[in-house]
Amino acid sequence: MSADVITSLKQMAATPGRTWIVGGASYGDLLAETGRLANALVSLGLRPGDRLLVQVEKCEAVLSLYLACLRAGVIFLPVNPGYTVSETAHFLTDAEPALAVTDPARAEGLAALGARVMALPDLLAQAKEQSSDFTDPMHRPDDVAAILYTSGTTGRSKGVMLTRENLASNAEALVGLWRFSETDVLLHALPVFHTHGLFVATNCVLYSGASMIFHPAFQPAAVLAALPKATVMMGVPTFYTRLLAEPGLTRDATAHVRLFISGSAPLSPATHAEWSERTGHAILERYGMTETNMITSNPHDGARRAGTVGMPLPGVEVRITGPDGGELPQGEAGAIEVRGPNVFKGYWRLPEKTAEEFREGWFITGDMGAFDAEGYLSILGRAKDLVITGGLNVYPAEVEAALDELPGVAASAVIGVPHPDFGEAVVACLVATKGTVLDEGLVRDALRDRLAAFKIPKRVLVLEDLPRNAMGKVQKAELRRVHAGLFAAG
Repeated sequence: MSADVITSLKQMAATPGRTWIVGGASYGDLLAETGRLANALVSLGLRPGDRLLVQVEKCEAVLSLYLACLRAGVIFLPVNPGYTVSETAHFLTDAEPALAVTDPARAEGLAALGARVMALPDLLAQAKEQSSDFTDPMHRPDDVAAILYTSGTTGRSKGVMLTRENLASNAEALVGLWRFSETDVLLHALPVFHTHGLFVATNCVLYSGASMIFHPAFQPAAVLAALPKATVMMGVPTFYTRLLAEPGLTRDATAHVRLFISGSAPLSPATHAEWSERTGHAILERYGMTETNMITSNPHDGARRAGTVGMPLPGVEVRITGPDGGELPQGEAGAIEVRGPNVFKGYWRLPEKTAEEFREGWFITGDMGAFDAEGYLSILGRAKDLVITGGLNVYPAEVEAALDELPGVAASAVIGVPHPDFGEAVVACLVATKGTVLDEGLVRDALRDRLAAFKIPKRVLVLEDLPRNAMGKVQKAELRRVHAGLFAAG
């Protein structure tokens, strides 16, 4: 069993003056703040197992509140502050939180839905009146620590129940794998309503006694200015593409950083190569999901291969299976399944759906992939994104990789749309680099030496931008919806 997150916090707080936030709180301050907040939650009637919905703009208090919930045994339920009141209604009715903590401007709207609501400033003010001494109740490793709702790009989003052991085991594995230590300074510019910023970034810092430079949002100029003080940066691919557009991104500007990590969406080989050329750093790409935390990672010491997400984390098993559920040999593409202490407990109040997603203890991720001869995993796309054209399988990631290598292509997304002849047709949606005009015929011609004929898109659409969710993932369901009639008769 891994050391609990709160156990690590208390150990780090035992060293006087150990910095938690650069220019701000120490670990001792953080422990005291979590004690006051935990006492405030108890005074408001919250008990272990109750849900606390938190929908506020990113601030340091969110991390304190997350840790206070862990101390009190209250289930932390973060919600994207970009969601409207009507979108948030689903989480209120599904999770039935005992309390919703919001920004002041949002409080009235959520209260109108029948929720018990408290504005964050009011909760913080109430916590100031509380003692910092808090007696943590007994916790079990399989207690639910947090519920994170899936992004909901298809259908209603589901509540993913993550246990204390899920969080602790993943943090311990990542700290060791990525060589985190108390001398590290993490540049934190990620959202904190998502696994990446809330658990991966925060818990790696907590478990190693490192500190963080905390940015309320990603602003390329501000991040670039902070890099000389940081040793690690975690980001999504969009962070790296936007930083590459900054003239000040040089080897000197990034010399103090020992590790750049990317996840939450695929990083294009072109971005990987350009970053390496400009900075001298090879970005470390990893793979995870809300349901599993992190699954694989490229190595800290060793080749970081563009287009792959590396190897399974210590203690995590990954296998590739065929349609019948049988394990496939190395090199063959199939469904990615995962087993280990990182895998979630189940979907909130959806036991039947939970059972559907597991096979003999293995979680069926819904992603397609393959291992190469050296054990590196490549993600070939979501199973639902697989295009079957004329009875032949086309993996979007393979076509996207070929497209991303073409001059003038800034971003690509490959989808399947209904076709009267082939069942589905491969369609490429592209965004051109600034000042470039992409020609459909020339793009298709350029792919002929790279891909089999059935994989070449029957149409190439050049768009202003690709629809993405909050973490930068392309919303292919939206692209399929918009372009469903592309080959309709007439």
